[in-house]
Amino acid sequence: MSATDADRRRPRTVALVGHGGCGKTTLAEALLHRAGALQRPGRVEDGTTVSDHEPEEAAHGMSVTLGVLSLPWTAPGGTPCTVTLLDAPGHPDFAGAVDAALSVADAAVVVVSAVDGVAAGTRAAWAAAASAGVPRLVVVTQEDRARADFHGTLDALRDAFGAGVVPLELPLGEEQAFHGVADVLSEHARDYDADGTAHDVDVPDDVAAEEHAVHVEVAEDIVSHDDAQLEAYLAGDEPDAAALGRTLAREVADCEAFPVLVASGVTGAGVDRVADALCELVALRAGRVLLGDVSADDDPVAVPVDPDPAGEPVLHVFRTFADPFVGQVSAFRVLSGTVRAGDRLRNGSTGTEERLHGLFRLQGKEHVPADDVLAGEVAAVAKLTGTPTGTLLWARPGAARPAGPVPRRPVHGLAVAPVSQADDDRMSTALARLVADDPSLAVERAGDATVLRGLGDTHLTVALERLARLFGVHVTTGPVPVAYRETAARPAEAEGKVKKQSGGHGQFAVVRLRVAPRPAGSGTELVDAVVGGAIPRAFLPAVEKGVVDALASGGPQGHPVVDVRVEVFDGKAHSVDSSEAAFRAAAAAGVREVLAAAGTVVLEPVSRVTVTVPSDLQGAVLTDLSGRRGHVVATDQGADGATRVVAHVPEVELARYVLDLRSLTGARADLAVEHDHYEAVPARR
Repeated sequence: MSATDADRRRPRTVALVGHGGCGKTTLAEALLHRAGALQRPGRVEDGTTVSDHEPEEAAHGMSVTLGVLSLPWTAPGGTPCTVTLLDAPGHPDFAGAVDAALSVADAAVVVVSAVDGVAAGTRAAWAAAASAGVPRLVVVTQEDRARADFHGTLDALRDAFGAGVVPLELPLGEEQAFHGVADVLSEHARDYDADGTAHDVDVPDDVAAEEHAVHVEVAEDIVSHDDAQLEAYLAGDEPDAAALGRTLAREVADCEAFPVLVASGVTGAGVDRVADALCELVALRAGRVLLGDVSADDDPVAVPVDPDPAGEPVLHVFRTFADPFVGQVSAFRVLSGTVRAGDRLRNGSTGTEERLHGLFRLQGKEHVPADDVLAGEVAAVAKLTGTPTGTLLWARPGAARPAGPVPRRPVHGLAVAPVSQADDDRMSTALARLVADDPSLAVERAGDATVLRGLGDTHLTVALERLARLFGVHVTTGPVPVAYRETAARPAEAEGKVKKQSGGHGQFAVVRLRVAPRPAGSGTELVDAVVGGAIPRAFLPAVEKGVVDALASGGPQGHPVVDVRVEVFDGKAHSVDSSEAAFRAAAAAGVREVLAAAGTVVLEPVSRVTVTVPSDLQGAVLTDLSGRRGHVVATDQGADGATRVVAHVPEVELARYVLDLRSLTGARADLAVEHDHYEAVPARR
């Protein structure tokens, strides 16, 4: 790949993020159409958009996966650019897709509806981008709709995200009268015909005074970050729009400024200006990889990766999905180097050597063959067997993975059971494929039940729909069983006996044992206190197996027994009729007898719940946690004004907590849940 070719393609990867229904997918369609990559834009309502092509997206009427789209563009100065759009879902259940997009994005375009303003999903997307260190631009969409309010939305953006929010455009007209934009830097305007054709015009008189005032404010803010420009500005020599734009681009890259544009994805007004900004204000970001064994206790070393097409090939696989025609597809971004079909690379996490059989670019569900993919570009490859989502491919043998946020931990679960034997045979493999594709899903066992966990009920619903469509596995669902346990209430001793005689050799064994409770969480202790050969040494392993089996099968109240000390101190054997089976059965019977004598206490699992919420909602969250028998162990005030509440809550009270918390806080809370300990179930009053 020559430097000329690399310059000609100038790749940029942009994540479209924001609240659900704010117009991200419609904006993506309009950008593709304006760039000539799409003859006719589709409609979300009709299920005809390039991005939302999965059947589940059409059925639910919203994005549920990360759409990958590409468009060529030439900025006004003649600079070519290839923009990859990552259209991320706005529903909080699919926040894992937002994280995946941000992990490879040069910038995030936070899309905000001029009708709805700054919503919970806007704040969540902004916080995710800020946490990932990704530069942000804002596009105010739906400016052509009734009740659109650009100025109110701009004020809300500044209130929510600070003075770095910089308006680069003002709308010409509003609601149905929206017909163009005024460029704050150049102090010119662009008017649009009904078919989206643009015309450069002077700023209309009714907007001129406001536009000039905003121009002065924005220009002063921009030059204040460049000493040479500031000195010239104070001397009366204001930089032109191009110079201001270059300085602004540096501020955007440093996350010091967040430009605001305005557009309508339906009428096309302002869409070309958004494409210009993606080429002119977004810079190619260097990636980072973590070197070393990521499973070890030591922190891996973070190393920057220069996006040089001539460098060592390094690929970040940020999404995998099942395609009905080619099987597993892995979408990746090239962090360094240039890759071609047939190249062999090694996975930095699994160690698997992979051959890139064929490369293609994704345009929604379409696969466009690619001869090569250079640093900064996004493409895909099929049938990588040892490369799950969120891993790295490179030429070295050492361990490494992409730097970035760890996958979100699931907070909501369903027990799933196969409908038929055929479903049972395939269910484990199919669920493992779902988890490999989407790390925010998890599969675990709860007793005899298989539990699928995710970020919410819609997340799990879509996952099960994909399970049926892609893998032909049908399941029934139910609530997650609570993993209760038992422990001994007091010390006791008892005897277990097996004595059978039915002609020939019989069965004889006697096991005497004691049980006593142990501290919570200390586990089970088995003690051999037999003396004098009362139980021959050859039979002691069978006794231990019988004890372990009986504790696992459940105590008097039907739950596995934990945190006990079981001491085998005496017994009897017969020289002919004793056997391992007899002693195993006698030990199990003894455990049942001694637990009945000691009595048991039921233990319930308690989770550590961490809720991060705006401070004005802290009281409502604390009240709700108290009603769930929660015990607050810490509250911390963050620098961003949010409060972090940590509480211990019985698991049985959390079955629908993520859903109730969203309702309580208007989806403005972040939640993390993990098992912490067991404690006795309180007596009913």
